[in-house]
Amino acid sequence: MSLGKSEAPVPKDFKADDADNLEDIEKQFAVKAVQHMQTYWSILEKVKGSVLRLTRWDDEIFAHLKEAFPEFDPAETINEDQMKNKEGKDRWRNFMMKYDKQVSEFNFGTMLRSNPKFDPRMQFYAIEIARNRLGLNDWIWEAAQKEKQKA
Repeated sequence: MSLGKSEAPVPKDFKADDADNLEDIEKQFAVKAVQHMQTYWSILEKVKGSVLRLTRWDDEIFAHLKEAFPEFDPAETINEDQMKNKEGKDRWRNFMMKYDKQVSEFNFGTMLRSNPKFDPRMQFYAIEIARNRLGLNDWIWEAAQKEKQKA
């Protein structure tokens, strides 16, 4: 489900906390994130989340998420303050950096359904893999099947 390579790689010494938020860049992130979310939703309508694989590393990411965030419950609403405070950012940054060479655009902005702000793609993968494994997204496929039967 990759949306392709970024235009230019992010320099190793780039500090996200010190970067300016340029409106044009934010708009580009928004467009790409919305396209990604629409694609994902469309896939969930066709395939039960509990059998869907988002990456070839789903098993590893799921195990790593449970190890790095044992308190995380994918069925609960995500607490944005915990995710975005200094400790949360540090924990997620450490989690994501493991996939720097593995997952294309691992740190590209994306959207989580419970949060309208941008979150790095590894957060999306980790959380959605967990939700899929637990069958929490199957309702989307089931609703789409009912709609098909009505038509």
